[in-house]
Amino acid sequence: MLLVNYIFYAIFLLAMGYYAITNLQWYSYKLNRVIFHHTKTWWHFVYFLVPYALYMLVSYTSDYGFVVVLAYLALLFQWYRGLDKPLVWTGRVKRFYSIMLLFGLFISVALGHFGVIIPIFLAYFLSVFIEKMLFNGFKVKAQKKIEEMKELTVVGITASYGKTSIKNYIEHLLKAKYKTYATPRSVNTYGGVMKDINDDLPEDTEVYIVEMGARGEGDIAEISTFVNPHYVVVGKIGPAHIEYFRTMENIRNTKMEILKTSRLKEAWVHASAMVKPEVNVHTFGEKEELDLKNPLPAPEFLIEDVKATLDDTSFTLNGVRYSASILGAFNAMNLAAAVLVAKELGLTDEEIQNGLSTLKAVDHRLQRIDAGGKVILDDSFNGNIDGTMASFELASTYAGRKVVITPGLVEVDDILNVQVAKRANEVFDVVVVTGDLNYAIFKEYVDPEKLVKLISKSQMEEMLVEQTIPGDLILFANDAPSFV
Repeated sequence: MLLVNYIFYAIFLLAMGYYAITNLQWYSYKLNRVIFHHTKTWWHFVYFLVPYALYMLVSYTSDYGFVVVLAYLALLFQWYRGLDKPLVWTGRVKRFYSIMLLFGLFISVALGHFGVIIPIFLAYFLSVFIEKMLFNGFKVKAQKKIEEMKELTVVGITASYGKTSIKNYIEHLLKAKYKTYATPRSVNTYGGVMKDINDDLPEDTEVYIVEMGARGEGDIAEISTFVNPHYVVVGKIGPAHIEYFRTMENIRNTKMEILKTSRLKEAWVHASAMVKPEVNVHTFGEKEELDLKNPLPAPEFLIEDVKATLDDTSFTLNGVRYSASILGAFNAMNLAAAVLVAKELGLTDEEIQNGLSTLKAVDHRLQRIDAGGKVILDDSFNGNIDGTMASFELASTYAGRKVVITPGLVEVDDILNVQVAKRANEVFDVVVVTGDLNYAIFKEYVDPEKLVKLISKSQMEEMLVEQTIPGDLILFANDAPSFV
């Protein structure tokens, strides 16, 4: 029986470790975020604390601990089936598992104790130490590589909203004249940029476009100081991740850390940053985006006459008209930023417009798909108030029946989700809310006959068959992962 207990102890430790490391990976291995900022804290009770307590109680009072383990495996499997973002088996995860098993083996054999919490936490803290050591090695390697690329021009991009789009638009325009490379997908952390340089940055790159994100003060300063950009774009600034920054002033200050570079030639900063222009720091934006209480002058580079349809977006920037098959009025700002960089780096207006004419929508960012007689607007990677409202406005121009599928906004104040719910009720014939996070708000502000709740994404296909018909417009607005 002792052997059976050891076997099931090992299985239980592996299963509990899987839950722990999966949540840590979702929240960038920040333990405090898993504990204090998790949007489904009840998971920790159901899938961790209660099973642990039951296992310890049964194991030390009887020989039937394996029954708890079998029940937990069934419970955890159901949890796993509902995930749309399962664990990625990186080197860090494998190291965590190895350390956890070694500690578990030592505690069970040497001390005769079937501990679970202790091996998991020891593995976490030791793996953090190991990752810091490895990180320093990666940093030295990346720094050496980028310093040896003497002719490399670096463009840094940050914003609360749209930084991935701006990055991709700049990369597309500049490739007509330069050998360009941009950080892939949404890679925008210090470690991610460092890994990208080491693993994927081609040594013959002429222009490297680097996206920079932040969840706290100093995050962007780290990246900017490291890559030392020659050109900088600060896009629209808003209340994204406000729960981490607390105030809009903190967000603005953190985004402006991108100017901490010793070789800055030119910077273009959106009017929402509320900065005064300098010799090499320029402002851009629309007139109506200015704060009337703010004494700052109008943007140096003015975006005017924005027209957004279900086919394209056009705008005028300092007297020149541009157009691209990109949807959403908010994208005029993102496109304008790309135009400004392209002009500074020597492209003509004709070359820029030619580039814009072949520009494709960034996947899952207000991307139009026509299928089965339905118009689908995939805006699932957009989770900010401005983009959401713009996508709703765009949907409102459609003559047929309109359906929105959304969890609402994440990591923002409830007041913004109230705005989203009210506008959704005005524009859409069917409002499908995924998950519990903001359902109560939508239930209060959306007409009952319009509102549909989707408990899990596994029900999505069935719901689409039941709730939509040919001729509908379907907007996927902010496809938050299941752990949200």
